[in-house]
Amino acid sequence: MTMKYKTALVTGGAGFIGSHITKQLLEQGLKVIVLDNLSVGKKENVPQGSELIIGDILDEPLVSSVFSKGIDIVFHEAAIVTIRESIKNFYNDAMTNIMGTLNILKASLEFNVKKFVYASSMAVYSDKSSQTPVLENDEKTPIAPYGLSKLTTENYFSHFSETTDLDIICLRYFNTYGENQTFTPYVGVITIFVNRLLKGEAPVIFGDGEQVRDFVYVKDIVQANMKAMQSDIHFGIFNVGTGKGTSVNEIAKILCERINPQIKPVHADAVEGELRYSIADISKIKNLLGFNPKFKLEDHIDSVINQYT
Repeated sequence: MTMKYKTALVTGGAGFIGSHITKQLLEQGLKVIVLDNLSVGKKENVPQGSELIIGDILDEPLVSSVFSKGIDIVFHEAAIVTIRESIKNFYNDAMTNIMGTLNILKASLEFNVKKFVYASSMAVYSDKSSQTPVLENDEKTPIAPYGLSKLTTENYFSHFSETTDLDIICLRYFNTYGENQTFTPYVGVITIFVNRLLKGEAPVIFGDGEQVRDFVYVKDIVQANMKAMQSDIHFGIFNVGTGKGTSVNEIAKILCERINPQIKPVHADAVEGELRYSIADISKIKNLLGFNPKFKLEDHIDSVINQYT
């Protein structure tokens, strides 16, 4: 099935998830071009055997030159992904996440790309009052500009799927963790807690810590992307998670016990724009794409710790 595609473009391929996708595509025999501005991604993350082009998804002439190489399938991972920063810098968030994405979409249509796999987010959903897993057709009124930008681009994809031959799969990632996640103070609670604990600092929990997340290992995210590539569906939107919720307090407890049991977490004020409960219902992606998460949090959290020790 994968031989349907010969050349893949991975935007953001020097980043956390994009580098893992690139590695898997190379292993499946595809030629891979990575487009990344290295604002967060790192050159050393880019797997050997792929072609790295350093540049921005907003640069139209550059994007056209990349697509002129003959792209069959796009994995669009490039984005500004910080919820807190999207509140302060909503213009930059929208420029990259909406206009940058539309620039890649426009080139995909102009150069007759066959398939587009889009990294969307759980941030598109409204906040829930309980731990009931969220379905793809549940209410979507994002509480942060980041979610708004992701939902807006999903709507563009839906529109163009009806008027073009481009196959489009939107994957709504839940809280991804794993190796190569770039440490920032804003993204990836597991990585943030690990870095603080290794420095002998207490993890900072915003709010009461009872907010619940669906933590999904990066290799399961890659699996979802490969299933999307192999699918014959013309257009679809799918949650990617495990279907299991873990509170931030539980994460802090696990990490404190494993790294430094003497340290106890501290609490700070809750953060605007963050969901209270966010657990994926994954029945749709299981049924239609054959996705099945293989990795448990307690088995793979050590891989994150180990990369910093």
